[in-house]
Amino acid sequence: MTSMKRRIFLKGSVATGAVGMAISAGLLTPRMVLAAWPKAAFEATSVDAAVSGLFGSSTTTGSDQIKIKAPDIAENGAVVPITVETGVSGAESISVIAEKNAQPLAASFVLGAGAEGYVSTRIKMGKTAKVTAIVKAGDKLYSAGKEVKVTIGGCGG
Repeated sequence: MTSMKRRIFLKGSVATGAVGMAISAGLLTPRMVLAAWPKAAFEATSVDAAVSGLFGSSTTTGSDQIKIKAPDIAENGAVVPITVETGVSGAESISVIAEKNAQPLAASFVLGAGAEGYVSTRIKMGKTAKVTAIVKAGDKLYSAGKEVKVTIGGCGG
């Protein structure tokens, strides 16, 4: 009984090693890219340009169904914890924008069908600014914001 488990373990180890070698040699490649990267939106230097690059429009509607949890005072701008939760039905994506950053778009998450409207991440902030969460649902953009005071650190400070 013990030798049978050993054989299965050895076969699995050899198979895993062979697949790993094939991937590293470039013989096996993924069929599709796992993440799309909206380069224009992440490289934009203004909030409107970032939102337009991401969604095609910069017109948003304020919503009380979006809750942003962020510290009032971030002691270290290099790691500011942000949580966004939304009750907007049909939410397709959640994006986080820090207005006074050199590149304002900090993060963008595409939600799968049936996913909860909840994301949590850490962003980098250069200075005190308004953090805005934008939720896309259908063809509409909803937003909510919160002022976060940065005391030290961050990008460039």
